Amino acid sequence: MNKQSWLCMVALLLGGLQAQAQEAPGPRSRAEAVEVIAGLRKIVAPEGLERSEKVRIGGIDQWVSVRSRDLRNPVLLVFHGGPGWVSMPTSWYTAHGWDEFFTVIQWDQRGAGRTYAANDPAAVTPTLTIERMHADAEEVVRWTRKTFGKEKIFVLGHSWGSILGLTLAAKHPEWLHAYIGAGQAIDARESERRGWGWTMEQARAAKNDAAIRDLESIAPYAVGKTPLSVKDIMVQRRWLNFYGGAAYRRPNAGFEAAAVTLSPEYTDEDLRQVWTAESLSVEKLLSPILTTDLSHVKQVKTPVLLFLGRHDRNVSAPVAAEWFAGIKAPSKQLIWFEQSAHEMLAEEPGKVLLSLVRHARPFAERAGDVAPVVSK
Repeated sequence: MNKQSWLCMVALLLGGLQAQAQEAPGPRSRAEAVEVIAGLRKIVAPEGLERSEKVRIGGIDQWVSVRSRDLRNPVLLVFHGGPGWVSMPTSWYTAHGWDEFFTVIQWDQRGAGRTYAANDPAAVTPTLTIERMHADAEEVVRWTRKTFGKEKIFVLGHSWGSILGLTLAAKHPEWLHAYIGAGQAIDARESERRGWGWTMEQARAAKNDAAIRDLESIAPYAVGKTPLSVKDIMVQRRWLNFYGGAAYRRPNAGFEAAAVTLSPEYTDEDLRQVWTAESLSVEKLLSPILTTDLSHVKQVKTPVLLFLGRHDRNVSAPVAAEWFAGIKAPSKQLIWFEQSAHEMLAEEPGKVLLSLVRHARPFAERAGDVAPVVSK
């Protein structure tokens, strides 16, 4: 091709792109925005898979999404936090690129997200117990291993999901290449006490009379064995979030919640119900969750990776780090996220991806559970 022909081709291409841009100045609705995002992340690899489906887990329909550029890669199953804080609808941003190295499964737990919308709330609500959630987690792993023909998978548990994940890792290490705890919960009461103390320090330093008054109204906080009320927890969280204990240097995690509205996996009806579902999960599960103490777990017979936000006071990073220092495992590694609090998946998504590829995937590589490298 001579220079003149090449310049003509470039001009035609640019002209076409400019015409398209003039015809479509930008998304004018959620549907148009979602279409753009779905198009950008569309999986076209012949060995890949992109689907959402209902799976029968624990006697009800539970939703999962599966994304993989190559199904020969290791499976990474995500246990979201909350309770009820689903990760599927924000994964278009937080988990961008993961499917190039893993087969990624996002699961909306019982009473949360699309799973809530798929079932009769009146029938499901009585089953929202800690014991049932642990049983669901095991069942989802069994389904995953069978469906994708994997002897071992990775489980990443965030926040409340890290309680499910660590408990599963301790009970069934043979199912896992490694366990990845993000914002790991260990001793919930100690975490709550430290979070209250830190928040009070910030309030006093700022001479914030409203915050001081609210925090004093729930004192002594997380002392004794009586379960905390959701009302008191919300008072603590309001001011802890305000001072950046949940999202570093931000007053709350609303920036992440807003991303839910752009989810290609969620319908308009799903969106209408997602926060109703979260409220139900909080009402039924949060108080019992905050009685959890996993500090008795001194040994796990699978590799353990911890992703901790340096500024996390929502689920105390120092409490998790202190526990991690004494845990015995075939291998263990703690990765600090210096610009994050509790929401490191959204606060530092690039470092999360890099850490998964550098520190988790090699366990699967050594086991031969990866797509073969294509030589050129």
